[in-house]
This record gives sequence, C-alpha cells and structure tokens, in this order.
Amino acid sequence: MAPKTDHLMSLRAARQLRRVRGFYAAGVLLWAGAAVWSGRLQQGSRQMWVAVLLAVVFTCLLGATCHWLRRLRAATAGERPPAHHAFPAHRAASAQAAPRRTAAAPRRAGV
Repeated sequence: MAPKTDHLMSLRAARQLRRVRGFYAAGVLLWAGAAVWSGRLQQGSRQMWVAVLLAVVFTCLLGATCHWLRRLRAATAGERPPAHHAFPAHRAASAQAAPRRTAAAPRRAGV
C-alpha cells in the first residue's frame, strides 16, 4: 500500500500540470500566430523561423504535459477521490438542535 504522501504528491502534480498546460497552450497559439504573421510579412525571415521553432517547442511541452496528466489519471483511477470535510453532516444536525438565542435587553443611555 502506498503512503498517503504519494497520493497527495500526485494530486499536487496533477494540479500543477493542469495550470502549466494552459500556459503551454497559450504559448503554442501565440508563437504559431507570430510565425504566420511574420511569414506573411517576410517569408523565410529569421523572425519567422524563430517563431516556428518556439511554436514547436511549446507544442512538444504541451504534448508531454498532456501525456503526464493521462498517466497520473490512469495511476489514480482505482483510488478513492479525496474527501471534502468543509461541512460535515454531524455539524449540520447539531446546529438545528441548538437552542436559539433571544434578543438582549436594550441598554440604558446613562450606563
């Protein structure tokens, strides 16, 4: 049986990979657009090839990130999802049974 820290690390890694995946997708779109733009203005220029190279790099990073996310999902598929203890059921029941507070008597002005 794996320790709990391994499960927590995989949850943290999956969360971080999801964040980075959005960044890489934006990078692919940005550099692909820059490659098309510079290719239209100056075909075969150095700026176009640098943009193409960066678009390829971000595409590879995006592919690797998606691959790792799939592997993490497959590894944690058999495990139970984490429990959410934000509002346990026993607190809800005890809140209904608690006596209601009455309004305090008004204070006198001089005291």
